[in-house]
Amino acid sequence: MKVTAAGGLSLALAAMLAMPASAGAGNTALARRASQNESYPGVTVQYEALTDAAGERLRLILTSPRGSSERLPVIFVAGWLSCDTVEAPPGDRGAPQQLFQTLAQLPGFATVRLEKPGVGDSQGDCAATDFAAELAAYQQAFRTLGSFPFADVQRVFVLGLSNGGGFAPLVAQGAPVRGYVVVGGWIKTWFEHMLEIERRRLALSGVPGAQMDAQMQAVERLYSAYLLENTPPREILARHPELRHLWEADPQHQYGRPVRYYQQLQQLELMRAWSQVQVPLLALHGEYDWIMSRDDLELMVQLVNQNVPGSARFQELPQTGHTLEHYASQADAFAAKALPFDATLAAQIGAWFTAHR
Repeated sequence: MKVTAAGGLSLALAAMLAMPASAGAGNTALARRASQNESYPGVTVQYEALTDAAGERLRLILTSPRGSSERLPVIFVAGWLSCDTVEAPPGDRGAPQQLFQTLAQLPGFATVRLEKPGVGDSQGDCAATDFAAELAAYQQAFRTLGSFPFADVQRVFVLGLSNGGGFAPLVAQGAPVRGYVVVGGWIKTWFEHMLEIERRRLALSGVPGAQMDAQMQAVERLYSAYLLENTPPREILARHPELRHLWEADPQHQYGRPVRYYQQLQQLELMRAWSQVQVPLLALHGEYDWIMSRDDLELMVQLVNQNVPGSARFQELPQTGHTLEHYASQADAFAAKALPFDATLAAQIGAWFTAHR
């Protein structure tokens, strides 16, 4: 998958974004399942929907300053890999939810979040949805922005969290993007990522250094067959039961998603995509993030700065985990023993958006 460089195509797509989409948001009601709606002083919260290519209705959550008559910069969220909701109702103390709550109240900004199939109000089945379908839904949601009276399609930021921080440049399909904020993203191939995360996971699980070579050789055999040869894990594990301890789910899924999801991630060319980005980037990596590698974020910044020197910045966040959780130590991050959210992180991200609006 490629990102088209700015030019005539960008202008054409910008014009498309300024028109209502034929399968746009809000054309058919989608029932609310949650017991609480989001609510913020001086902010309008809208629960809209779009129909994806499979005919499923997916929830869009929109926020904008109440009473504003002008088109505003938009923060469009490209979310994580898991089937967790992007809703942020009152009282939700999750780290990403508190970030969303802060950004919803950022003066002069609108925000847009999309729920995956089968998550929150959305129809469908997240555990059966592959990456190609997920990306297509994000791209479709991005194309609907011009149909909302609050959205300035020339000033759309993409906030990429975790997996979304890697594929963020693919969302706009060449349409203008004002800038990117990436939290715990990735840029190498998914095969490389899995070797790196598995090494960290094994070490944090207590595997002695003397056994690490043998363990990683087993990891390499498993993921070479799975991601490079596209062999189904059920076949790999049937042929090589000695690798079974490295697979923590049923053979049809990993981290709650179908195996083809990850085989599609392996086909992405994210270095190519990021090498074409020519707008500001803030790349954030938590000190205790054991899931994504720091040097992925540094490489992302290097590529963008080669295009526009000084436009991209890397920042390591002290005592912070993968998606802005606050931890006292690396061991606590691995055990998911979080401390209360550090609200200054959300404030820093909000300040970056404001400075680049």
